[in-house]
Amino acid sequence: MFEVPEGDLMLELKRVAEEALSKPSPYGIDLRIEDFLKPKAGPSMDLETLSRIGIEPERASYIQVDNKPVEVRPAIPGVKVLTLSRALEEGLIRDYFWNAVKIDTDKYTAAAELFGGHEGYVFIAERGRRVEQPVLSCLLLSTPGSIQAPHNIVIVEEGAELHVITGCLASVEAPGLHAGISEFYVKEGGRLTFTMIHQWAPTSHVRPRTGVIVERGGEYVSHYVNMSPIASLQTDPKVYLVGDGARAYLSSVIVAPKESKIDIGGSVFLRAEGTSAEIISKVITKDRADVITRSLISAEGKGARGHIECDGLLLSDSSRILTLPALDARVDDVQLSHEAAVGKLSEEQLYYLMTKGFSEEEARSILVRGFMEVKIEGLPKPVEAQLKMALELAARGL
Repeated sequence: MFEVPEGDLMLELKRVAEEALSKPSPYGIDLRIEDFLKPKAGPSMDLETLSRIGIEPERASYIQVDNKPVEVRPAIPGVKVLTLSRALEEGLIRDYFWNAVKIDTDKYTAAAELFGGHEGYVFIAERGRRVEQPVLSCLLLSTPGSIQAPHNIVIVEEGAELHVITGCLASVEAPGLHAGISEFYVKEGGRLTFTMIHQWAPTSHVRPRTGVIVERGGEYVSHYVNMSPIASLQTDPKVYLVGDGARAYLSSVIVAPKESKIDIGGSVFLRAEGTSAEIISKVITKDRADVITRSLISAEGKGARGHIECDGLLLSDSSRILTLPALDARVDDVQLSHEAAVGKLSEEQLYYLMTKGFSEEEARSILVRGFMEVKIEGLPKPVEAQLKMALELAARGL
């Protein structure tokens, strides 16, 4: 954290961001930030489009269009719901702002600080409160040629439990850049489940930057789902288990059709005794899509355990899946493992289903649907229904 007086903090952040604005990410297609600083007039985006990801606008606690919050509903018992700007004004997040994610990580974190308007959501689950109702948030990219850069912070206090569901989507007419920052803090004995469902446009470029810090006995569970074509996506969430017995589980389901270029990662650092992590990824590619999955578990705490599992399904000869699992053991008393498998649909399984009366298309759909099957506990019924429908459509379309 920056050790400067309160009044000088924003100036110091701006200075550091300006110095990092030309710093490329080591992964993914390199983009020119200046290409997304020329917004163009376009059709307004109806909030009803949120139904594409199963979120009813009237149930969302936070909705942001481009860089402007349009709905903030702090009405869930046990949870404080604020905009980032208000939380900064009230001095609630000084110890958390640009802490789990470093502002000079790359040009995208720098751009978020300089061009994001200091907006985003802040959710704070109060100490000891087990919040039964998921907190819903929505981020919509509407203006062509623009950058959307929300800075979101979630704090789960000691012994609290919270499920945050964030839906992100873009207008089909809006080629643009999403460079959202997410910082999550799970205090001792807390539990945070974070579910992110993406429905971007084929012209969207997406560069989320996420950092998570989990204290003693805490747990972080992440589910990421993307089923739409996208120009490019690059992300590599970093999870730091800094307290004894902390746990993390990261899962991702990626459907990549058309010309999608995706580089998705997940890194967990087991820095305390008895910590554990599991990273699961499922990828399907079609057409000329190109997907790289990177997974890292680094263990330096005694008794740490970790497992990585990467599965890929190629549905065309012109698409590609590259899996890069990595295990890093820094002490001798750890258990780390990984499994990886990439291939095509089994001809034997297709034949078996066809002998049972299914057409080849139906058999392929059944196998793809089974491969993609994902169970996320705690989803509201509309979100669960829409996710199931999206899986069905993806399976048929593939």
